[in-house]
Formats: sequence, structure tokens, C-alpha cells
Amino acid sequence: MRLSPATPLPASVRRPAYDRAAQAAGIVHLGIGAFHRAHQAVYTDAAMSGGDRDWGIVGVSLRSPDVAAQLNPQDGLYTVSSRGAAGCELSLVGAVQRVLVAPENPRAVIDALAAPTTHIVSLTVTEKGYLRGAGGELDLAAAAGPASLYRYLGAAFAARKAAGLAGLTLLSCDNLANNGAVLRGLISAWLDAEQPDLLGWFESECRCPATMIDRIVPATTDADRAAVAAELGARDEGAVVTEAFSQWVIADDFAGPRPRWEAVGAELVADVAPYETAKLRMLNGAHSALAYIGLLNGHDYVHQAIADPAIRPLIERLMRDEAAPTIAAAPGQDLGAYAAALLDRFANPALDHRLIQIAMDGSQKIPQRWLETLAWHQRRGARCPSLERAVAAWIDFLRSGRFPVDDPLADRLRAAAAAPDAAQRLFGAQGIVRSDWTPAA
Repeated sequence: MRLSPATPLPASVRRPAYDRAAQAAGIVHLGIGAFHRAHQAVYTDAAMSGGDRDWGIVGVSLRSPDVAAQLNPQDGLYTVSSRGAAGCELSLVGAVQRVLVAPENPRAVIDALAAPTTHIVSLTVTEKGYLRGAGGELDLAAAAGPASLYRYLGAAFAARKAAGLAGLTLLSCDNLANNGAVLRGLISAWLDAEQPDLLGWFESECRCPATMIDRIVPATTDADRAAVAAELGARDEGAVVTEAFSQWVIADDFAGPRPRWEAVGAELVADVAPYETAKLRMLNGAHSALAYIGLLNGHDYVHQAIADPAIRPLIERLMRDEAAPTIAAAPGQDLGAYAAALLDRFANPALDHRLIQIAMDGSQKIPQRWLETLAWHQRRGARCPSLERAVAAWIDFLRSGRFPVDDPLADRLRAAAAAPDAAQRLFGAQGIVRSDWTPAA
């Protein structure tokens, strides 16, 4: 039996405390993968359970039909398994109403974005989904392609302007430094090139708040689905697993109404930058280092790699001695305690977070996770032994042939890694992955 609204739920399963059928959709989410379903959708579900109304989510897959096939037959319902040392808590999430597959029905996506009830467009399209060139600028040729978020947003902006509707809050929830300003700049570049008559409307009517998102969400396995089915008494093809910890920091800069996310654990702040920088350089930087070093040392999962006595000291030094000094902490932000908490989270044996999953798209992730820290220390005449070890591990990963290189620049990266001067070809002002950090010759 497949999960549906009619499925009788065990008493142990948490469920929405609102009438799903009575909620309008106020959010369109681009890139509805497992992370969104374990993070922003959970906060939105909790806000509606707390009394907020009309914040249902229309999910959009820009490429693959997989999530639509998982959720639409279940009326958008799915479960979240939060796993930790204390056990597992299973929750039913009802915030997602339906999932659209953009290539199959582009008109429906535009209509959802342009609907009068839609106030927020959130995004988890991964770093590569922003279609940036090597210098961070919008790749206009790629942005004209069928999977471009800019084409859909531009069409929706035109429809909203013509109908006299209010602008949108565009909420990037991806691991990009200064993600709100980056998104705003990229959309502006698209409009300036392709729809200049909308640029003024976008700049005056829409907002792009910065965010910091934090929750570890491994890829769901068949074993995970079987465990959920055993507890639920029904198959949930959209099940996601995650850790108990969750954090969401959002700049309080919205174009219109929003859910009361702060009432259910989110933090609305004036400046996201210290939290975002700490997460990118400490958590994400450590994760990427664990991925490449751990894989080369024969490990499959994060908790195995961090338990390796040859690896853990490198990761702890990366966070405490290399990344933390580069961060201008906010009042009350304890980076030492944050590092300790991260080490505990990485060691969680209840969460099988695959290193190869983290190793994807290295060229898109490494600049903000490693290279900014390396450049900060280089300007001060210092070096970062742990991060330099991580860089060497990435190069070995690229050249080894033992692992799939899932990266939009895979062919160029492998060719550069095979050269004797691999680091110089990959990094620096003229490298494939441009940065202010220049590797030693």
C-alpha cells in the first residue's frame, strides 16, 4: 500500500495539525530535492501547524521527473526520519501540495510563479544551477537553455507586472556566499540582457534575502524506505532521512507576507554573513575535506572518516585554526562551540552520509569552502596545512580513476589534474577554479 491521505498513521508518527485541503499555495520552490523536503518544507509545515495559513508549496523540478513520481501519487505527502543517538522520530509533512516537472509543463510552472497567491519563490538548485561562468558572472548561453530558472522567472515577472501583481521574495537556500545578493545580481544580468523592460520592476518590487541553511541530509536508500514502511505500514517513495539538528538564518528583507518561520525555530536577523561564512568554511569546508581525504583512505561514510585517527585531527585543525580565524563572528556566536558540535554531528552513526555524495560538483563548491580561507591566510603570510592536504586530496581524487567525477567541468578538471603542475592549472587568477589563492609552485 502506498502512502496517501487515507493512510492510517501509527500514534508514534507526528502529523500536520492543519487542514491541507484548505490551504492555498503561497510558495513555489525550485529544485525540490531531499534537502528542501527535510529543511524549508519542515519549517513551513510547522508554521502552518502553528496557525499560519495559505503557505502550501508547489515544488518544481527543473530537470528530472523523479520527485514528481515520488510525491504526486501520494498527494505531496512524505515522511522525514530524524535520526540521532536518542533514536529516530518519524514525521509526516503536508506542506508540499504538488510537484511540477518544468520540461513537461513549462506553462504550469510560469502560472504557479505568477499566481496571485504566490508570494515567495525559494530555491535549492545547487551551486551549478545558477549557471555561472568561471568568474561568477551569469553564463547567458547556459541561462537560455531549457533548465534555466531565469527563463521561468522572467516569464513570471512579465505576467505579474502585466496583471498589476506585487513582486516576489526570491529566497536562495543554496550554499553560496552572500546568496541573496548573488541571486539578485544574476537575475538582473538576465533581465538586462533578455528582458530589459522588466529590470526596473524587478529591482523595485522584488527582494532577495540572504539565508544560511544547515541540516545534514544524506541520499535516501532502499533500506531507509524499508525501515519507514515497517513503521508507517505503507510505502513512502518520497521519504527523506536527516539528523535531529536543523538551523535556518534569514535576513529579514521580504517583498510581502511570509510564514512565521521564526516561531518554529528559524532566526530572522539583520546580517546573515557571519552565520553563512561559518557554515561554508567550517561545516561545508570540513565536509568536502572529509569527502576527498576519506574516500582516498577507503571510507564510504562521514562517520567512518571522522572516526579515523589519521583524519580527525586534520578536520579539527581545519575548523578551529584555519577557518575560524577568518570569520568575523556575530555577537554571541561561539565558533569554538560550533566546531565541537560539528564534530559530534559528523560522528553520528545513525546517519549514513555518503562521502561520494559530498564529493559532487567540487569545482562549484571549493571556492567558497576552501579557497577564500586559503587566500585570507596567504595575504597574511600564513599557510593552511589541513586545507592544503584537502586540495591535494581533490587533485588525487580527480586523477585516480577510482571514483566518478560528477562535476560540470569534469573533463577539464581531469585533464588539469593529470599534469605535473596540476595545482597551478586548477587554481589562481587564471585557473579553471579561479581564486585569489595562488598555490605554491
